[in-house]
Amino acid sequence: MEPPICCITSRCANEITTLLSPPSPHQLQEYYQKIFSSRHCNDITVKHDDQLGKGVYAVKDFKEDQLVLKDQMLVGNQHSFNKIDCFVCSFCFRFIGSIEIQIGRRLYLEELRANKSHDCDVGSSSKSSKNCHEMDSSDEEESTWKCSSGSSKTKVPLPEGVVELLMNGQFRLPYSEKFSLPQAVPCHGGCGEAYYCSMSCAEADWESSHSLLCTGESSDPRRKEALLKFVKHANETNDIFLLAAKVISSTILRYRKLKANYPAEKEKYDASCVSDHYNISLLMEAWRPISMGYKKRWWDCIALPDDIDSSDEASFRMQIKELAFESLQLLKEGIFVQECEPLFSLEIYGHIIGMFELNNLDLVVASPVEDYFLYINDMSDPDKEEAEKITQPILDALGEDYSTCCEGTAFFPLQSCLNHSCCPNAKAFKRDEDRDGQAIIIALRSISKGEEITISYVDEDLPFEERQASLADYGFRCRCPKCIEEEP
Repeated sequence: MEPPICCITSRCANEITTLLSPPSPHQLQEYYQKIFSSRHCNDITVKHDDQLGKGVYAVKDFKEDQLVLKDQMLVGNQHSFNKIDCFVCSFCFRFIGSIEIQIGRRLYLEELRANKSHDCDVGSSSKSSKNCHEMDSSDEEESTWKCSSGSSKTKVPLPEGVVELLMNGQFRLPYSEKFSLPQAVPCHGGCGEAYYCSMSCAEADWESSHSLLCTGESSDPRRKEALLKFVKHANETNDIFLLAAKVISSTILRYRKLKANYPAEKEKYDASCVSDHYNISLLMEAWRPISMGYKKRWWDCIALPDDIDSSDEASFRMQIKELAFESLQLLKEGIFVQECEPLFSLEIYGHIIGMFELNNLDLVVASPVEDYFLYINDMSDPDKEEAEKITQPILDALGEDYSTCCEGTAFFPLQSCLNHSCCPNAKAFKRDEDRDGQAIIIALRSISKGEEITISYVDEDLPFEERQASLADYGFRCRCPKCIEEEP
């Protein structure tokens, strides 16, 4: 198999090298200090170590179960296969609409999928290196609820017309007003794909990336067609490409904003060398948030699947590179900007996806539908019996998977700096009040001022050799106290 050839990679070799150069310790400190200042976060700091790289350290003492960090994502995306089950804000990932709309929309789309006789669960998502956001406080209650609910294992269809009434808000479920959700705000570009919990989220998403990726009627027909092909390809192969597209789009939009704000008098310099330097300087500044993430090329760092023999590794990695190249070509047709040409090189694209492969955190937001049915289940008779006359058929129609969470993947600027330990002092854990896609880090035990804050990238209860094998996918051998003690 011939390797894919990307002309931009060779044509913009110097600019690409500049973009991929690791930031200096001073640049790191300056960048994270701005984040701490903007978020009024004074309890932690990021330090650089020559051996371990970046790390997060406590600036004060933390008690067990205390909130250590609440980190807003730099970029995130709901998995394609999850969009049938959960109707959420495309920017902050809060559930939107109403309990009735959540249920009605899901049942309608599931029926639509069944009628088309194909499985919409087509996109695979990349492994998340810091895959520790899966647990939610509601998990502990789930088994109890499933035992007591009497929910049927086989889905029982609702009478004709009920699903439409739920979706249109013409059928109100008992006590659903106790679980009110933000009204859905459609994308003002008219794409029909993105919805938001507020105008502020809609505007923030538009300004950060969606204005370039929107496929609404106002979009240029040629670009729209290319973007639709790109999205289809991502959904059918790996929806991590959608995250990469958001990164490139957000960098382009930051570049344009920087250029628009550049002092007019400095634009008078007409020498080409000055112009070139000026463009790459602005592009570097626009790229700054992404430059902070640890990156390797995707086809180099992706873990070899269990069903691939080591003798076929070279072929597998070449196929991954070819897949990325196909995706990039479709994206380039949709949003290419000449001034930001280096961003469309295969080298940059590979490093962006590799950053997600090594730094991502699973995005999980608990479903309010689960909370609603738990509330009904915990009621006392006769109110419970009366409510269940209406809710039980709904529950039977949803089946055992009634409580599906919003699932996706995201990159968080501060969380991504947390180093691994097999005896961590913190963990990602959603509290009852955490209803959006922010990363929540909680202290597992007391943490002293000046101590490094660590999480586990793998199941720390696994045997030593299994932990080390899993961590090898991230490119290091763990030397935490637990591993040193257990090493044969």
